[in-house]
Amino acid sequence: MINMMGVGMMWPILPTLVEELTTGDVSHTAAIYGATAVVFSIMQFLFAPVMGALSDRFGRRRIMLIALLGLGFDTLLLAFAPSIIWVFLGRALGGVFGATYSIASAYITDTTKPEDRAAGFGMLGAAFGIGFIIGPLVGGFFGAIDTRMPFYFAAILSLLNCIVGYFLLEETLPEEKRNAASLMKANPFGTLALLRTSPTLLLMGLILLLLNATQRGMETIWVIFTQHKYGWGLQEAGISLAVVGVSYFIVQGFLVRPTVRSLGEKQTAVLGALLCAVMFLILSCTSNPLIAYLGIPLYALGAGCAGPALQAIASQFVKPEQQGHLQGALTSISGLSAIIGPAISAASFSYFTSENAPYDFPGAYFALGTLTFLIVSFLATRLQPKE
Repeated sequence: MINMMGVGMMWPILPTLVEELTTGDVSHTAAIYGATAVVFSIMQFLFAPVMGALSDRFGRRRIMLIALLGLGFDTLLLAFAPSIIWVFLGRALGGVFGATYSIASAYITDTTKPEDRAAGFGMLGAAFGIGFIIGPLVGGFFGAIDTRMPFYFAAILSLLNCIVGYFLLEETLPEEKRNAASLMKANPFGTLALLRTSPTLLLMGLILLLLNATQRGMETIWVIFTQHKYGWGLQEAGISLAVVGVSYFIVQGFLVRPTVRSLGEKQTAVLGALLCAVMFLILSCTSNPLIAYLGIPLYALGAGCAGPALQAIASQFVKPEQQGHLQGALTSISGLSAIIGPAISAASFSYFTSENAPYDFPGAYFALGTLTFLIVSFLATRLQPKE
């Protein structure tokens, strides 16, 4: 929760920081900001499996604390960034140390039974949701006063989080269950070898690639998109992100367990992707910000249930001592998705809001995303979870 508060504080402000350190119109800002997102994602793609494998070898607690400490210093670097080059460097370091979610997911697999795993991942998502309610609100408020102020608060939170973790966080992977062999596969391409061990895992990798790429693309252009299409400022953008956080908290804290128990993991993923498609269709064509707000709970319901359900299915196909490696692999796929998604969303938004475009269509990416979610829903029908 504290981790996501820090991230949430920075999210609505990063495009403004990029705009301050560069010159150009909204199309140019979108292109540069998209490039910083791609740099972050490349580093996360490369280092997420390393962090997951290290947690399999040396324990969850130690690697989690290192990641939290690194994030704190990375946020300080962004707070004092004198030029856009330093923003790129900060986003690169953020990608290296941004594996906290994969390690937290490994904690869930260590401490839950297989039948309760989807609910466990949902509760983890709910904790992130709480942080994401508070973070963007605080970030939008202080960012309207001073662009750098949210970064100072985020850095303090990250460093305090590391201290809290040092005293309160327990180890859940005993010595006898640690896996030294995971280190030999601690690279993003070793991820492919793990996914090839099961047709379901291989299909899961493709589904997560498409699902996460579409989501990461939306996250990248959300602030710039809403500023351009609806005339929102930093506070309005922060409020909208807080609404996303509230929706995710409700869905993942209270609805994942009954939904999965009622429909099963597979059907939950199928219907979740369809709801995401509805949200993207709305955003692609509406000029009414109220209608966009109404689409947020639909999207949160779909993505908030589909994600834990897919993680639960994937966790059934590896041994307990490989769970850290698996979560690192899934985060690595997410990192690869976050290279593809932001690149496509930033490029499409930049082009369709530029003078070279045949017509102004800022929602072009969301039209493409609608089609992608429909494909994801179809592919999810082909999954074969273990009984």
